[in-house]
Amino acid sequence: MTLIDTHTHLESFARAGTLAGALERARAAGVESMITIGTAPDDWTAYRDIARDSQGFVNYTVGLHPCSVDAGWEGAVAQIASFWSGDASLRPVALGETGLDRFHLPKDEAKAAEIFGWQRAAFAAQLAMVKRLGCPLVVHSRGAFPESVAMIDASGVDWTRVVFHCFTEGEAEMAELTRRGGVGSFTGVLTYKSAELVRAAAKAQGLGRLMIETDAPYLTPMPHRGKPNEPAFVRHTAEFAAGLFGVSYDELAATTTANARRFFALAKNQ
Repeated sequence: MTLIDTHTHLESFARAGTLAGALERARAAGVESMITIGTAPDDWTAYRDIARDSQGFVNYTVGLHPCSVDAGWEGAVAQIASFWSGDASLRPVALGETGLDRFHLPKDEAKAAEIFGWQRAAFAAQLAMVKRLGCPLVVHSRGAFPESVAMIDASGVDWTRVVFHCFTEGEAEMAELTRRGGVGSFTGVLTYKSAELVRAAAKAQGLGRLMIETDAPYLTPMPHRGKPNEPAFVRHTAEFAAGLFGVSYDELAATTTANARRFFALAKNQ
């Protein structure tokens, strides 16, 4: 059975000249496709080019990550919609990642408040764009779960098309997503010894809604923790998740792959 890595960042591999090898290793590990996630204007076009060169295997998204937001955020966000025009086969499969991030704010309170205000404004603008486009939304939320949920509620975006990637909240927060129709996707953090709350949240959501990701080159799963992550390692998270849910690897792979195809409207990669 094949897997889909629903959230990876291929920029570091492309920059290092190691992309071809990373894609080859992913195929060998049983990855049928992956989604490389846009974070700022300097990776959007590169990801579209990679998706064009590896059509059907690599898909991409476009969005302004909260940690990429600065005083010029409006100019960046204004470029996003253009990626949905032109050749339909090269359009993004979602908008994101976008959202709110308190964790990386500076310690200076006044500066932190200013940046967080920019984040909120940029997120609101992208939520309005998602509503117009009717596309899936990939949310980055760190230290700001209640605010992120409230802003999505206020936007009128279809919650069934919302995924909170790298879900590291608990069961109560997962219940809030589930009640609204949203989902959380899970990284290699699921395999960490200290991540009991994350595993509980995954089980609370249920296998029928599970999607898995690497967030490469970050958050490497066991047994490779401490090394740079890559899409091939999604298999380790899948194998661990199969044990967590008490199902065979084949069932885990089939279910998560079907979930990802349905959520992102991905064609089966032949």
